[in-house]
Amino acid sequence: MAILKGRQVIDSWSVLISGAKGKAEDIFRDTEEFIKKSGAPNIKMKRRTVSPGIFKRLLGKKREFLIVTEKGSMKLKPFQMFINARDYGNNLDVCWYLTYRIGIKQMLTALFVPFAAAIQGILMKLDLFDQQDLRAYVTNAHHCLLEAVEKLMVSLNQDPSKIDRKSRGFLGIS
Repeated sequence: MAILKGRQVIDSWSVLISGAKGKAEDIFRDTEEFIKKSGAPNIKMKRRTVSPGIFKRLLGKKREFLIVTEKGSMKLKPFQMFINARDYGNNLDVCWYLTYRIGIKQMLTALFVPFAAAIQGILMKLDLFDQQDLRAYVTNAHHCLLEAVEKLMVSLNQDPSKIDRKSRGFLGIS
């Protein structure tokens, strides 16, 4: 089981689909299928149960996520995209979080440097091609999730043109 802390999130997006309770598996399945069909290179996907902390995990607080990573570059390894769909009343809450999850060595360094400053430092170390690859991989996954959301909304006779497609974070994906 993975641990996902809120401070690791550097970009995010979400939508609430009215009357779509029970359709989370459709979103997961279709998103995975659309990502595979996109032919994006070096993409790895896995479903994992995620918790916001060890103590909360012990209390049973957990959710299933599709985790998408770009495995072609060591510099991009810490950037992971967590995609979730869950019932929220009679609706379906669909979201993604782009995280920066560092290894043990970087984690020890981060103890002495504020997290935001550490992120800025890491991003500054990405060369132009790494930045382009990061943006491409996240944008591709975002568009595949949007395609799954649109497919579901059309099946529910809803208008997908009303979706806010722009992410909230440093990439500003749309």
